[in-house]
Amino acid sequence: MEYISMIFWFFFIFSILSPWFKQKTLESSRIAIINRLEKKRGSRVIAMIHRQETMSILGIPLVRYINIEDSEAILRAIRLTDENVPIDMILHTPGGLVLATEQIAHALLRHKGKVTVFIPHYAMSGGTMISIAADEIIMDENAVLGPVDPQLGQYPAISILNVLKDKDRNKIDDETLIQADMARKAITQVYSFVKRLLTENNCSEDKAESIAQVLTEGRWTHDYPIKFSEAKELGLCVSSDMPKEIYELMDLYPQRPGVRPSVQYIPVPYKGPVLPPAKNSNHK
Repeated sequence: MEYISMIFWFFFIFSILSPWFKQKTLESSRIAIINRLEKKRGSRVIAMIHRQETMSILGIPLVRYINIEDSEAILRAIRLTDENVPIDMILHTPGGLVLATEQIAHALLRHKGKVTVFIPHYAMSGGTMISIAADEIIMDENAVLGPVDPQLGQYPAISILNVLKDKDRNKIDDETLIQADMARKAITQVYSFVKRLLTENNCSEDKAESIAQVLTEGRWTHDYPIKFSEAKELGLCVSSDMPKEIYELMDLYPQRPGVRPSVQYIPVPYKGPVLPPAKNSNHK
């Protein structure tokens, strides 16, 4: 009986500590790749990767987005970096708080060394705003950016303003009128900030106005994917020279454990055409 009890407690302790050890191993592997990339490029690497991860022993998934904690951490990393040392920032985010986003973008813009943003998959909304503060944006050819038009609650600011155009003002309730006033201010503020990022980043006045207008005017839905070719047509400084270490780092941010993967493949590179299976021949 005592032997069975010891086995029970062993498995109990193991089940508690196993997720912790796994997380620590992942973190060590991530740091190793970041260190390798820094030595290769002679830069400070800052990764802001928002992916749904299980961070506790209870297995509760956390949805991540740009918040004040992110901006505080990134500002600390920039302060610890000599002003002439290049900064490489890896972005994988759906966006987040405007205040935190603007703080990060402004800090990157003020950094004297070259700032490069790497986007392996997507950097939407606030992620796009941070990207245009960089000297160069390196995107995977299938990666996307997104519009930065402000959102008030669950509605786009431009859609709230359109209510004033499409409906008699006397038939609009006070709350909607207040939201419309806030929407107008939000659009003006974001447009001005994006334009300033671009002009201080050596964009001409006309080009900065054009890009800022497209990104903030609400011509698309907020989740519209701005592809690599479209980003180039807009006039953003983008290239596709992505280091392999970026992809290796992304592999170390896995989906939640315990969930059956929806995508499966054999994780080895295929070079050249894959041979078709041999046909069975029937011999009489």
